[in-house]
Amino acid sequence: MNKKKIRLAVDVLLVLLLISVDQTTKNFAVTKLMNQKPWVVWDGVFELHYLENRGAAFGMLQGQKIFFVLIAVIILAVIVYVLIKTPYQKMYTKLHITLIFIASGAVGNLIDRIKYDYVIDFLYFSLINFPIFNVADIYVTLSSIYLVILLLFVYKESDLEFLTFRTKKFRDIK
Repeated sequence: MNKKKIRLAVDVLLVLLLISVDQTTKNFAVTKLMNQKPWVVWDGVFELHYLENRGAAFGMLQGQKIFFVLIAVIILAVIVYVLIKTPYQKMYTKLHITLIFIASGAVGNLIDRIKYDYVIDFLYFSLINFPIFNVADIYVTLSSIYLVILLLFVYKESDLEFLTFRTKKFRDIK
């Protein structure tokens, strides 16, 4: 087995591990928080508060399950394409791990949407009245921010040329 196949196998295992962490925490929310008063972890700052979110981030686009499933599938297809095309070089490790976290979060919330028709949220920063979220949301949000940083400040356009659909002959024409 070559290094790229080994890396992709490790990617799959990491995705499964991250999804299992997300799903385990959501199972905790269902069994311990559903139909209960919020658990105050730090009074006035942080609570565990069960919520069934039928929308996207911050509750936007309520009840659009098919739209969210379609978007998640498209995002996952793009991530799989990029992971397969990414050269096996140390400089792409950050990109690789970032995409793994985004994919894991997308799958974690996709599982909820398919299984329940909503996403289970339970983490609440009451200090700033931040919308209730979950572990998959953390994966997606922080990794997406980091991806933007990587694309803006770390990788040059030439570093990402492996993602182009143009042939080498046409890339060389300026």
